[in-house]
Formats: sequence, C-alpha cells, structure tokens
Amino acid sequence: MKAIVLVIVGAAIGLSGPAEARTLDAIRASGALGLCAHPNSLPFARKGGDPPGFQVELGQALARELGVPLRLDWIITQYQVRSANCDILLDVIADREAQGETRLRISKPYYRTGVALAVPSSSALTSFKSLSEHTKVGVQVGSIAAMIIGQRHVPTSTFGFETDSLDAVSNHEIDAAAVTPTAAHYFNLTHPDKALRILDRDEGVADLNWNVAVGMVRPDDALREAIDGALQRLRNDGTIDRIYRRYGIILEAPR
Repeated sequence: MKAIVLVIVGAAIGLSGPAEARTLDAIRASGALGLCAHPNSLPFARKGGDPPGFQVELGQALARELGVPLRLDWIITQYQVRSANCDILLDVIADREAQGETRLRISKPYYRTGVALAVPSSSALTSFKSLSEHTKVGVQVGSIAAMIIGQRHVPTSTFGFETDSLDAVSNHEIDAAAVTPTAAHYFNLTHPDKALRILDRDEGVADLNWNVAVGMVRPDDALREAIDGALQRLRNDGTIDRIYRRYGIILEAPR
C-alpha cells in the first residue's frame, strides 16, 4: 500500500469544465460500469493477482446489481480520472465540502471511518486524550491529523504513507500511528506476528471522522438512484461487510 489512495483524500481531480452527464442508460448500452482505481494499492485495489482489493470486489458487486460487468480504469494520480472516463470511485469521503473541487456526486454512505491510533499491544495509551508531550505519534504529511495533534503539543514524526508509520510503531520507533482503521486492520492481517492494538476513534473531533460513499462522475439522477439502491441491497444482505472482512476490515455503520 505504498501508493497514495486516490479517493480517500478528497483532493481535486480535474473535473472542471462542461461535460455531459453519464446516464444509467448509457452505461447499460456500453455494456460496462467503469471504476477508477490505483493498480498497486492493496487492500484497496491492485492490477492482477488475488485478492484484487475490496474496491474491485465491491465494484464488481455494484456492476452486477446494475446488470453489467465491471470495467477497471487504472490510474496513478487523481488528475487522470477525466481522461480515464470512469463512472465511479469508491471509498470517497461523503462530504460535499470535502468534494467541492472534485465535482463528484456522492451516494448514500455505506460505512464510517476516520483517524484512529494504532499502538503496540503493550502500550498504556487508551485514546487521543492520553497523548502527551512524552508520546511520539506518526502522522501523514499535510494531514488534518498532523495539524490537530500538533496543536495539542504532542511530538509527531511525519511519514508519506500509512504503512510506513505502522511499521515504525511495530518496530517501537514511535509510540502510536494516526491512521485510518482500514490501514491498521489490513496491517494486522498481513503482519500477524506484529499485530497492533487499534484504539477507538474520537468522535468528539469532527475533522477526524467521516462517512464513506461512492463518488459518481457526472451521473444522471437514474444512475445515482441505481447506485443508492444497489448499495442498500448489498448492505442488507451482508455483501459489503463480507468483502471488507476478507481484508481484515470490520466496517462501522455510517452516521
């Protein structure tokens, strides 16, 4: 998971300028639902191999609900979304303000996440509130978590990727890592001999918590309604939970 995940950061993806809506009828006529994903970003997605990543598996399930196969559009940076001509992105922050520059339309949320602390199993830390000037926390460069933790005068160590900070915790180079539960759970699945304890998120800090949804690129109302309906069915029958659990991830219901 050395690549920056495209859809969780909510950065601008170059969708400015006029463009026609991508209709549900057009998708069915073309015979495929297009998903933009990074080719080397497990547990999110990867090009080739098994497992393919939960975004690929969920994309396939959504496409089946719409009655078409899934087409994968592999992109390295978010600025390639427009040229890839995909229809959806997954694991998008379900917040209009966060998606203001992306111009994505957001589905109903299907899980809740945010920033948690991953600590060694022997750590005395119990929450964000237990951090102090004596604890060093790994944060991603430029992240909201880095700013908030820094404002509390807690020493930080900056990393480019969540996996790097998790490695640092497991090697006892830092006391905790401020990461998404997704990253921490997958780290534990793939490093059972170095499993970390994942502390509960602090819902009292709004900026460190968010719902997650499907981001749709220029959809019409029919496509948005179809995606919402498909998500509801896949949540109700347990499909979404089963897909994420394969990667060690236990989902929390959206709020």
